[in-house]
Amino acid sequence: MILKHLKKYWYFAVLASVFMILEVYVDLYQPRMMAEIVDNGILGLNNGGKPNMDVVSGTGIRMILIVVLGGLCGILSGVCTNICSQNFGNDVRKSAFRKIMHFSFSQTDDFSVGSLITRTTNDVSQVQNMVSQLIRGCVRCAMFFVAGSIALVSLATDFGLVIMIALPLILLEIAFVLWKTNPLFKLLQKRIDRMNTVIQENVAGARVVKAFVQEERENTRFAQCNDDLVDTQFRVLILMSYMRPVMNIVLNLATIAVIYIGSLSVKSGSIAPGTVMAAITYLSQILNGMMMLAMIFQTVTRGMTSAKRLKEVLAADSDILDGTGAGGTDTGSVVFRNVSFAYPDQPVPVLRNISLSVKKGETLAIIGETGSGKSSLVHLIPRFYDVTGGSVEVDGVNVKDYTLEQLRSRISVVLQKSELFSTTIRENITIGKPDATEEEIKAAACAAQADDFIMQQPEQYDTPVAESGMSLSGGQRQRIAISRGLVKDAEILILDDSTSALDFKTEAALQNALRTQYPDITKIIIAQRISSVKNADRIAVLDDGTLADCDTHENLLKRCPLYQDIYRSQIRKEDEQREAK
Repeated sequence: MILKHLKKYWYFAVLASVFMILEVYVDLYQPRMMAEIVDNGILGLNNGGKPNMDVVSGTGIRMILIVVLGGLCGILSGVCTNICSQNFGNDVRKSAFRKIMHFSFSQTDDFSVGSLITRTTNDVSQVQNMVSQLIRGCVRCAMFFVAGSIALVSLATDFGLVIMIALPLILLEIAFVLWKTNPLFKLLQKRIDRMNTVIQENVAGARVVKAFVQEERENTRFAQCNDDLVDTQFRVLILMSYMRPVMNIVLNLATIAVIYIGSLSVKSGSIAPGTVMAAITYLSQILNGMMMLAMIFQTVTRGMTSAKRLKEVLAADSDILDGTGAGGTDTGSVVFRNVSFAYPDQPVPVLRNISLSVKKGETLAIIGETGSGKSSLVHLIPRFYDVTGGSVEVDGVNVKDYTLEQLRSRISVVLQKSELFSTTIRENITIGKPDATEEEIKAAACAAQADDFIMQQPEQYDTPVAESGMSLSGGQRQRIAISRGLVKDAEILILDDSTSALDFKTEAALQNALRTQYPDITKIIIAQRISSVKNADRIAVLDDGTLADCDTHENLLKRCPLYQDIYRSQIRKEDEQREAK
């Protein structure tokens, strides 16, 4: 699934490998030229023991030219590798983000926000590094080992014994270190997940932390997460730190062995001194290639761990799937038929056997105690979640039969927590309708009672909004969110306790605007205050996930005990507030 993103850049990978082979070939050819300079140029073995400066200069010039060629090949290999790996990482990150954007709420909760951030940033970087190392590093190491070993043995077969002894020692050490570090990489990514979650929570909830003077507590919590991360990284680094010293010991011992064998061969006259120098260089290249291979294995092991985590995201199909597509009748009606619902992994349902209908242009209010299932009920209409029993219909069609785009284009949802983006007020309002005219934007803002304060902003509708709307008050954010819901011009408007931060006067003006300016829109309003719902056509009263009653304000006051209790408690509270003033 991840490799498919690499296929379209295969030619850059091939070119990078070809250039790397040429660069390594140049590196492997240099020791022979150095041997030529020493044996025939400096020692003059083929010239009666007299130095031959023509050989030194001629071979030296060829070495310089070949080194330049090798360097150019190395640069081109690096460029092609980076083009391949960077574009690959870019595509994987975009694919992961697109997938996340289609996750249901329950899937996002399962992964956690911190983990998803880690997967689209750190994990993608680890996989990208792995691809880069596989393209360049593996080719380089393989070439040094295979071609270098052949070149070394071609100088003298006795040198092959040194490789046969040294190589298994290095491979055993690499295998041991990787065996110990492999499980730590998965733990390391989880530690990063947790740290990102803590950072995300504290940045988003900074006002809560400060209001309750919990800076020290959160500092301690972050310090613990960071200490766990550092501890895991430290364990990995300790294990990796054993590798280079042991390899250096093996390399030095092998070099001593080559010098010893070479000295005996030189003494016997079977090889020349320059050949021993070339053998030492080849041995160094081979064993350094093995050391590089160990580092590549570390990168690949960590990259594979990250690849598995990314695959979990990329392979996760949204549990809210498109229907086959349906037209509907554009009536703006909503019908709940024996609806039951339970959140994933929660055995107790939050809604049970609710049947309710809303006609086009009707205003239905939903009220009930905290935890009675009000938000859960309206979240079933745009399919933020799917029912676990019964069905929900919009315009006479089961919501599961629509494509998500078809369904959600008919509905505007304004949530209690008004999520604004770090762009201008205008762009926040027109998210649901980017081509909205100035008149439409203004009309929606006026209806939402937002125009007055927007016009007082430094750049009015083009005023930038801070991240999450923190440059605005809670009431201002809610009114911009309501403006966004209205400008979309959908046939169904859901206000999920989205006026909680508004004062009574502003809320009354908003309700009047909704009645007079948007009479044909079906409105479903969740609220905690009786004053917010009493003018609705009907009021549905929820009680612990069931529908206690549904009627007008006046009729509910006569016959619904739960509604009467809510009414009396709020009237008493309002009286107490007036007396206090």
